This record gives sequence, C-alpha cells and structure tokens, in this order.
Amino acid sequence: MNIEHVKCLIIGSGPAGYTAAIYSGRANIAPVLYEGLEPGGQLTTTTEVENFPGYPEGVTGPQLMEDLRKQAERFGAEIRRGLITHADLSKAPYTFRVDNEKDITADTVIISTGATAKYLGLEDEKKYAGLGVSACATCDGFFYRKKVVAVVGGGDTACEEAIYLAGLASKVYLLVRKPYLRASKIMQERTLNHPNITVLFEHNAVGLFGTDGVEGVHLVKRLGEADEERYDLPIDGFFLAIGHKPNSDLFKEWIKTDEVGYIMTEGKSPRTQVPGVFAAGDVADPHYRQAVTAAGSGCQAAIEAERFLSEKGLL
Repeated sequence: MNIEHVKCLIIGSGPAGYTAAIYSGRANIAPVLYEGLEPGGQLTTTTEVENFPGYPEGVTGPQLMEDLRKQAERFGAEIRRGLITHADLSKAPYTFRVDNEKDITADTVIISTGATAKYLGLEDEKKYAGLGVSACATCDGFFYRKKVVAVVGGGDTACEEAIYLAGLASKVYLLVRKPYLRASKIMQERTLNHPNITVLFEHNAVGLFGTDGVEGVHLVKRLGEADEERYDLPIDGFFLAIGHKPNSDLFKEWIKTDEVGYIMTEGKSPRTQVPGVFAAGDVADPHYRQAVTAAGSGCQAAIEAERFLSEKGLL
C-alpha cells in the first residue's frame, strides 16, 4: 500500500492552522492541512469580530476564516476536509490516520487543534449561540456596553471575565454554583469589592429566554438542604467562564501537557519535545485564547518547521 508523504502536516484549522499554512506555503513547503471536525475553528460560531487587525469595520467569524483559507490556498497550501483519528509520534517521519481510513506520514507537524469551551449543557446555550451566549468576554464584551450581563463560574477566569465586563457593562452578575469563590484571594477581593459586580452564590442557571436573543436567565437558588427558590433574572448577555478543554488527547502519549491538557512548548517557542513537532494556537495557550495570538503562533510554528526541514536537508 502506498502511503502519502508530506513535508509539513498541519492538523486543525482556525487562525493558527490557516496562518501556519500561509507561511509554510510561501516557504514552498507545500503543506497539507486537515481541517478537523470544525473547519475554521471556534470563530465560525462567532457573528461579529471587531478586534482582528485589518478589518476596520469588523468582519464575521466565518468570513474571516474564509479569507484566511483562501490566502493559504493562494500560496500552495492544500486544505482538506478530514479528521486525524490516530497519531504515532514515536519515530520520524511521523504517521497519522485520516478518518480511520487513510495513512499519511510527515517530516514536520503543526498541531493547531484548538480548545473547546466548556458549557453547562443547556439546550438554550445552542439556541442563543451568537445571540447573547458567549464563552469569551474579551471577544464579545464590547457588544454589551451599558448593558446587563451574567457570568457563570467561580474561579480566576470567571472573576477576570467579570471584572473585564464590569468596565463595559452597566451591571455584571457572577453566578456561582458553590457558596464560595474558588479564585485566588486577590481576585476574590477585586470581584467582591467591584461596584458593578454582584456575586450570586449557590445559584444555578437552568435555562435562558428571549425572543430574538437572550433577554434573561432562569435561575435556581439553593436555600438549604432541600429548599430552593426559582426566579428569572433579566440580562442581555450570558457568558460562560467554566474553563476550556484543549483538543490534545490524540498526542498525549508523546507530548507533554499540563494538568488541564494544554500542550507544553519549549520557552516562548512553539517547539514540543518531539523534534519537528510544533503546537500553535489555543491547544497550547491557556492564557490569551485570541484569534490574533493564535495567528501569531501559527506564523512561529511555520517558520520553525521550515528551519527544521532546512537543517535536516529535507527541503
């Protein structure tokens, strides 16, 4: 059986993967990119993107991803539909299986599989996706200036998001399932003392309502061992801040990850401890998770891949 071999395999699309494809394509490496389950990544579920450089009037998430894809193809990147279902990084060239059917080997690999935001699992979260439900305050907070929003979570991320939104919104409710915050002491103090933030302890969101978008949240407040109170809270935006799951499971046998699953790279580079294997974007970024930082790391990974191929005499 003939197994296809490529110089550079990019796993996953989105800003990191497409930017890696642009740079490696321009370097004449002829990269092959497999888009994965969600071609274009998380931004394809975002309606308006106003903070990506070069779009003064803003752009929709799907349009931004389509622009990046076309730019990559212009420089010779081959972008394919398909999911990498198996990986073997034990020896170079590295071996992968696509859709449990076809095998492909690669001299260099750029992992840009992203991270998936955790949701509560409510049907209404899907119903109002892009219509008031968000998992990124930095991305979407601008649209809620002078409005009322709720943030779900009790850790550092939730407190950070609440404080960020409090600088934009007229009122922020922090919905905390437990009777306490899990955040660090300093973040707790900042949150609890912020005049625009009200923390609602022992509250669970059980649904959302609204005609053309989110207009409120159905809440359950725990009153005691067996007692609870149900009521509706009017809000304009509903933000999830209960964490992200990096899409790194496929590579954990060979590549170091932190306790959450984010791929650990060497210093400020995209290099993993496996020679010729690089990680870019949200799969290796627990801190920023922005389209522009993902694109930047995709650029870095492509440059590193080109250098690796050149040093090994594989170009």
